[in-house]
Amino acid sequence: MRALLRAAAALALLTVWLLPAGRASAASYSVAMKGYAFSPASLSVPAGSTVTWTNYDTAPHDVKTTSGPLSIHSPMLDKGESWSFTFATAGSYGYVCTVHPDMTAGITVRAAAPAPATRSEAPAEHVHTAEPRTSSRPVRSAPAMTMPTPTPTPTSTEAAVPQAAQPSTQAAQPPATTTTASTVRPLDPLLLLAGLVAGVAVLCLLLVGSRTARAREEEA
Repeated sequence: MRALLRAAAALALLTVWLLPAGRASAASYSVAMKGYAFSPASLSVPAGSTVTWTNYDTAPHDVKTTSGPLSIHSPMLDKGESWSFTFATAGSYGYVCTVHPDMTAGITVRAAAPAPATRSEAPAEHVHTAEPRTSSRPVRSAPAMTMPTPTPTPTSTEAAVPQAAQPSTQAAQPPATTTTASTVRPLDPLLLLAGLVAGVAVLCLLLVGSRTARAREEEA
């Protein structure tokens, strides 16, 4: 019973771990060369997808583009052989089998979605400081004194005190506010479903184990 519980827990963890990785991998598509035709004849894939052609006819076939952003030409494929190509450039591709020109098909490669733009930082607010006004009136000079009294020379300590006591006329600029766009990623529904299934499996195994233990106790 303990081994079954451990196996169920390991299976649940493996499902949760593999689910995002499977969704993040690049998509792959298949085209069959069967009955002297490409199936499907029209295909739409996102950029970065891989398309694989497989020959099911006894006659050889190949893939050669007749239009599109890139020129593609596969080797000649015999029955049962396959060839793959990853489309990284968006656009419409038309291709044909050079051995059988009636075999024509097309692939449309869609461009990848652009990344969301981040919000730029808010500019710092400018603080305007009032400039001191200068008076336009003429300053009257003081009358000359016949006996000027000598003024004491302030010491270095006394001269430093008024300079330190003077308040700063420039106002401190507030720090620039930064607004960062936060992106909240919604929960994946498939991930929630996988976790729910794993939880139900564990509960069922616990219920079966408890009933088995109770039956053994009654038999004893």
